[in-house]
Amino acid sequence: MFADTSRGEKRTRRFPLWTRDTARPEGGGRAAPGDAPAPARQWPLIAVLVCAGLGLLLTAFDLFRVGTILVGVGLLGGAVMRWVLPSVGMLAVRSRFTDMVTYGILGLAIVLLAMMAQPDPWLKIPFLQDTLHFTVR
Repeated sequence: MFADTSRGEKRTRRFPLWTRDTARPEGGGRAAPGDAPAPARQWPLIAVLVCAGLGLLLTAFDLFRVGTILVGVGLLGGAVMRWVLPSVGMLAVRSRFTDMVTYGILGLAIVLLAMMAQPDPWLKIPFLQDTLHFTVR
């Protein structure tokens, strides 16, 4: 189709049969200078993992609601960092938009479900309760 004059090869608009490389997600560079120690270069990911780990530890010590909310808040914090910071290291997995939406939806769902957990829910959403009773009958 299109002739590549520099190498004498033909270029097509078709996708290659074999992928040789993957593009690094935007914002996937180091979050600190290269001469910084490894944990400092990946501090956004470490912050999310510490928050989620602390939440799991609290859940293991029978503080289910608080621990689960902390896991969700960690994911929401990851979404905010992905939106605000230009470079977040390994916290960048996909495109910026996809990461923000994924972390945000999962974090919000975990927080809402933790707040609605029985017994004595902190948050009551009537139409969800009616839907549950309609499907369980």
